[in-house]
Amino acid sequence: MLTVDAVTTDYGAIRAMEGVSLEVEAGSVTAVLGANGAGKTTLLRTISGLVRPTTGRIVFDGHEITALPVEQIVRRGIAHVPEGRGVIAELTVDENLRLGALWRGREAAPAREIYELFPRLEERRSQPASRLSGGERQMLSIGRALISRPRLLLLDEPSLGLAPLLVAQIMGLVRKLADTLGLAVLLVEQNARSALSIADRGVVLNLGRVVADQEPEQLTADERLRHAYLGF
Repeated sequence: MLTVDAVTTDYGAIRAMEGVSLEVEAGSVTAVLGANGAGKTTLLRTISGLVRPTTGRIVFDGHEITALPVEQIVRRGIAHVPEGRGVIAELTVDENLRLGALWRGREAAPAREIYELFPRLEERRSQPASRLSGGERQMLSIGRALISRPRLLLLDEPSLGLAPLLVAQIMGLVRKLADTLGLAVLLVEQNARSALSIADRGVVLNLGRVVADQEPEQLTADERLRHAYLGF
């Protein structure tokens, strides 16, 4: 479904990502792992059109999207949940969800589908997002992305700052979305154990380059790789 082909991305004179290639299949979860500064967030921002690659190609569902504007990439079925639970604090839960449907128009999902996934959000649908807990804000961020009915979900550090129980719930939801909806998920995580527990594939970045692209079992079995790049 998604092919990233030899993509290099620069921020001015700084090379953030070099020659990165990977593939994500429909109904699968691909975990992108690595330390801070490895290029993980840059990878997601490049795919979603927030930054432009210097070289390389990005192909989604058979069509090149490398140079498309962000709104066209969203309309083609790619949703990006950035790091930091980027909800609009002044808007209510319901208003945040409706905002996520703007670019998809009639193709967007009704809010009730999101509330079925996240009953806690329905209880707070009229409250401003500023009054939500960290876990609830993460649910809202993911819900706002899902309301656009994406076929590819880009998730940046969804477990950041959450309690272990909430991390397990979020990871379980990601796996469920892939299995039941056929959603392709590209999951950026520093919590390597949690990410690999639900992933079909693991890609390890270091200093902007791919140093491993394997099944989770292979990555966890490689003691040298784990100690050098995954921290366990």
